[in-house]
Amino acid sequence: MVYPYYYCQSRRVRQDLMTVHLSEDRNEKSELKMSSGNIREMLVKTLEDYKVSRSEKKALRPYVEQWKRTGKLPLVRSEAFDLARDELIDSNSKAVVQWLEDLTKILLTESDQQSKSKSAVLFSPNDDCSGRIQTHIKMARKSIQICVFTITDNRISDEIYDAHRRGVRIRIISDNDKANDLGSDVDQLANRGIEVRKDHTSFHMHHKFAIFDSKQLLTGSFNWTVSASRNNEENLVVTDDGTLIHQFSQEFERLWKSLGV
Repeated sequence: MVYPYYYCQSRRVRQDLMTVHLSEDRNEKSELKMSSGNIREMLVKTLEDYKVSRSEKKALRPYVEQWKRTGKLPLVRSEAFDLARDELIDSNSKAVVQWLEDLTKILLTESDQQSKSKSAVLFSPNDDCSGRIQTHIKMARKSIQICVFTITDNRISDEIYDAHRRGVRIRIISDNDKANDLGSDVDQLANRGIEVRKDHTSFHMHHKFAIFDSKQLLTGSFNWTVSASRNNEENLVVTDDGTLIHQFSQEFERLWKSLGV
C-alpha cells in the first residue's frame, strides 16, 4: 500500500511502517474487541484512519459511561490529545493541539458542573411551597436576597425575622403598592431592622425569586402568600444552577441599586 506523504510524516506511522504490519482489512478495525484495561490501545485503533467509525462509537459508549463513573474521563481525554500530538511534527501544530486541549478542559469542566446541578419544581396547592421556602430560610447562614411582589404569609415572615436575629444579612425588594395591602408583612419586617427597598414607579415590581447564600435559587409564579399556598395554581422552581444564580443575583443588585436612589 502506498501512503500519502503527509501520512508518512507522522512520527507514529513512520515507526509503524518499520515495525508493524498494518492490516489492509477495514473490517478488522471496526470489529475490534475493545478492552477497558488498555485505554491507549483502544484510542490508537480508532486513530489508524483518522476517523471514529460508527461501530467504534458504539463500542466506546459503554466505556465512556464507565469512565464517567470512575472519574477516568479526564485521563482518557488527556491520552487522546497525547496521541494527536504524537501524530504531528511541526511545533506550531503541537502548540495548537495544546491550546485545544486546555480550552476543552475548561469547557468540559463548566459543562460537567452544569450537569451536576440539582433542580426541582413544586406545584401548589398540592405541594408545600411555603414549607420549602421556610426550609431554605432556616438553612441560610450568611445571606438571603428576596425579590418578591408581596409577603403576607406570616410563617415565612417569622422565619425571615428569625434568620435576621441569628445574623443572616437579609435584603428584600418588593412592590410599594402591595406593601400597603392589608396583611402585608413587608413594612413590619423593615421596622424590625431588615433592609427593605420598594419600587415606587407607576408599574409593578412583579418578580418572585430569592437567593440563599449565593448557592440556592427559588423562583416561579408562587407569591409568598397564604392564598398562593392554599388555593392558587402556582409553581416554585428550586435550583443550585450556578449560571442561573449568577444571573438572578445580577438582576437583584441592579434593582437594589436603582431603588436606592
